[in-house]
Amino acid sequence: MVQKIVNVIALASGVVSTAVIASGVLVYVNRDSIVDSIKSQAIEAVSGSLGGGLGGDLPVGTPDLAAPDTSAAAPVPSGGLGVPTF
Repeated sequence: MVQKIVNVIALASGVVSTAVIASGVLVYVNRDSIVDSIKSQAIEAVSGSLGGGLGGDLPVGTPDLAAPDTSAAAPVPSGGLGVPTF
């Protein structure tokens, strides 16, 4: 009786090992097409999320922002090594 159980376990182990090896060979043989498929899916996902916003949407010529205010510049420290003087 125990011999039959051991034989079934050995047979199942052989089937699993064969399936793992076969799938590994299949992936190795088709690796180029798998990589190309993943690349194309990634490019489609990235370009789809952009929403076509890179077209002629930006104005050319006049800036939309005001000139920066230089009067509010940070004061230059007079002490050495950033130590404040009193």
